[in-house]
Amino acid sequence: MDTPTMHLVKFLAFVLLICTMAQPVRSEDPMTFWDTPRKGGNAFNTAPQGEEYYTALAGTGATWVRLMLGKWQSTGRDFLLGNADAYEGLVDTDLSALMAELDTAHAAGLRVVLAPVTLPGTRWAQHNEGVYDDRLWSSAAFQSQAVNFWVDLATELKQHPAIVAYDILNEPAPERLAGPGENSPLETLKEWQRDQEGGTRDLRAFYTKVIAGIRAVDDKMPIMVGGGWFANPRSLAAWPAPLSDNRVIYAFHMYEPYAATSAGNMRRDKPLRYPGVKTSYDGQDLAWDRQAVKSHVDLAYSWAAHHRVPLKRVVASEFGCMRRWKNCGSYLTDVLDAVEDRNGHWAFYAFREDEWDGMDYELPASLKPGRFYYLKQEGKAELIPRNGELMKLLQKRMKAR
Repeated sequence: MDTPTMHLVKFLAFVLLICTMAQPVRSEDPMTFWDTPRKGGNAFNTAPQGEEYYTALAGTGATWVRLMLGKWQSTGRDFLLGNADAYEGLVDTDLSALMAELDTAHAAGLRVVLAPVTLPGTRWAQHNEGVYDDRLWSSAAFQSQAVNFWVDLATELKQHPAIVAYDILNEPAPERLAGPGENSPLETLKEWQRDQEGGTRDLRAFYTKVIAGIRAVDDKMPIMVGGGWFANPRSLAAWPAPLSDNRVIYAFHMYEPYAATSAGNMRRDKPLRYPGVKTSYDGQDLAWDRQAVKSHVDLAYSWAAHHRVPLKRVVASEFGCMRRWKNCGSYLTDVLDAVEDRNGHWAFYAFREDEWDGMDYELPASLKPGRFYYLKQEGKAELIPRNGELMKLLQKRMKAR
């Protein structure tokens, strides 16, 4: 006969079962996800997106999403970390929103890389009156706060099955206010890197501190890191050695030649064209074409090969061009070829960004920006055409196995 104690034990067991069912738990080593080439997209939106968004992204053939953290509304000034001026702990309501988004992405069959755009001491410029925030690279105290943030976040998320990497900081640039230009000669970049060794602008040293903190609470999660100058492969190639942790994935971004691929080019009376556009690069003028793109991308892979880092531990975590640029298709093709020639992972920028249409490849080139914003503001987003040729190009690559 059941006693009151037995009833209580059964009830608690039932509650435990329900909680276990409600909260997905990591059961596989997330590093195995990166053992085969993975293709996906970046998500950089002003609010959580929900089931329809992630189902649509998965429908393109994507297997992962790089989820950028920083734009969502918060009860604090800065999403998730409260205030980048003085980190004191995670914002609970923000963490709950993130957890729900991770659950949704997981249910759609996608794996997630988390990539904050703001850390203590380096607030994203678009939330900082357009000013680059350099404090992280000049203050050991802010670096300690950044470590604390990542320890707190890793503690909360370490069992979530959707996550396959933590990208410590999107597009770090410790060189920006105190170093050589982005496309300076490679030897100049190497010399600057040597001069910073052990200091607050030593990106490798900063990563080492953050990784040590994460490893104290999670010894399995892959850590994604980008080189300096906004994850330019040339800055990665300037590193004297890889990081000591054997679960690091080295990321680079590809927008070169930026003068041609970016929004500013579309405001020119005669936009720069590809191939053929010339920019200053490695101390000389370079005419960009398919081979120049490949050589630039290969810097990351050649660096990895030289240091005996498996090439499957290198990822093109962002790349893109303006969808209305006449040469965007040719450029994307050349970038994809360069990465896939190395059997590399990639994630295009970006999928259905909710406040900017510049690199939304589902949209046809004929759709003018004004029309996009009008339909969004009028609550008629379902009327936005999504038959763009550029997304068809990406889908063909994503669905190829």
